[in-house]
Amino acid sequence: MAKIKLIQENPVVGDISGNLLMAKKEVEKAEENGLELIIFSEMFLSGYPPEDLVLRSDFMEKIEASIDELSNLTSNISIIIGAPSKKDKEIFNSAYFLEKNEIKDIYSKQILPNYKEFDERRYFTSGKENKIIEFDGIKYGLSICEDIWSEKYVSNLVTDGAEIIINLSASPFTVTKKITREKMLSSYLKKHEVPIIYLNQVGGQDELVFDGSSMVFFGDEEIFKFKSFEIDSKEIEITKSQELKLLIDEVEKYQPDDLEDIYNALVLGTKDYVDKNGFKGIIIGSSGGIDSALTATIAYDALGSSRVNTVMMPFDYTADMSIEDAKELAENLSINHSVISIKEIYESFSDVLQPSFENKEIDKTEENLQSRCRGVTLMALSNKLGYLVLTTGNKSEAAVGYSTLYGDTAGGFSVLKDVSKTLVYRLSNFRNSKNLVIPERIIERPPSAELAPDQKDTDSLPDYSILDPIIEMYVEKDMSPYDIISKGFDEDEVRRILRLIDLNEYKRRQVPIGIKISDRNFGKDRRYPITNGWKP
Repeated sequence: MAKIKLIQENPVVGDISGNLLMAKKEVEKAEENGLELIIFSEMFLSGYPPEDLVLRSDFMEKIEASIDELSNLTSNISIIIGAPSKKDKEIFNSAYFLEKNEIKDIYSKQILPNYKEFDERRYFTSGKENKIIEFDGIKYGLSICEDIWSEKYVSNLVTDGAEIIINLSASPFTVTKKITREKMLSSYLKKHEVPIIYLNQVGGQDELVFDGSSMVFFGDEEIFKFKSFEIDSKEIEITKSQELKLLIDEVEKYQPDDLEDIYNALVLGTKDYVDKNGFKGIIIGSSGGIDSALTATIAYDALGSSRVNTVMMPFDYTADMSIEDAKELAENLSINHSVISIKEIYESFSDVLQPSFENKEIDKTEENLQSRCRGVTLMALSNKLGYLVLTTGNKSEAAVGYSTLYGDTAGGFSVLKDVSKTLVYRLSNFRNSKNLVIPERIIERPPSAELAPDQKDTDSLPDYSILDPIIEMYVEKDMSPYDIISKGFDEDEVRRILRLIDLNEYKRRQVPIGIKISDRNFGKDRRYPITNGWKP
């Protein structure tokens, strides 16, 4: 009987010493509990994705030393752990099997993803052979992340004699991927009748959030699921007489829906970006609108009230209700809130610029100047107080450029960067269903930038119920204007929106990174040239 522990953890990219210490503590606990094998996720020692770090010789030397240190702990317990490996000048994404104080075997990932956020072929060489390891009389077929997405690869492992398949993963969350993984792995179990241990990492890493959601597939399509967006572990026992049998400790039956998963991804992504980069807290420009309200609420859920600060920066066009609602939100969340008028700052800028603006009519310049006064104020507070500025723009605004460079785009991290405006409303209502923290008036009132008298978003844009589907079809699905128009949308409106999306690539290149939740975000997923003569 093999007693095995599966570790769903949150390693930090580049923190080899910290990740090694985490692994050593888990090994020590497992050994004390009489376990025989402990398994960690893909690239655990380096964190994932390590990007250009693996090109550094000193980085790889420290990885090798850490593997040696771990192997010295395997007198009475065996370890499978993910880490980069190097042979001559080639670097591999590998799984190490450590046993009896030595490196017993190394499997190197064969199918290297090179799409969207993945660019593994930049760094790694593909492994050349399958690897079956034997432990306690059972043959385990090793695979790493993308390998398992190939049915042919899985079939080959089974043909080679694998009785159980182990997959070490670092698979980022998207709205559709979680259920897609489960369906795929269930189909393998049904077809090949070979159990699968799918072990994914958890945590936020820059734009990416890893949801964990590890699974063990066994027997009559039984699926044992780990928690999503949380550190988790499971102890299993596998026995073999005439057939394989599995015993596993009690698992949580509750499974969140898509909306809750998205919200949890935003919370975890925010928490890990702030904590892993060493910020003591965050600051948000609170406008009294729904985007800043949702951002502040997510930050509160991620960091707690003492580390979240909001600032209302009113001007002549700021409605009283906006000031009141921003204050009420802060009181509901018990976060620090202040009010700093930008009127004198704006007037000072205007006075200095007046000679250059002489004989020029008032236009968008003055609206953008208000936003830039707020950006300067937030960044000054950030510098002085050591807080990270969270920007509050959403994907719909980013798509069409409904934002001000160096104004509302000024900051260090964008929580809602991949969240459409219609999804902002859904997430706000979802969060309020737990306990009402976002004032209802914020959700109900028409959205406005409040940079001009009686301004509303719909003065410049179609209703978000029309805008967001157009953005999704063009950005995420690469549909042509003709295909979008054929869905019943007005041709002139479609062409205007698509033109805005293409024109504003230069803005999107200059804004902070933000959390990816969709199948195609602005960033590593969608890479369009700024200087671009293509006209769809």
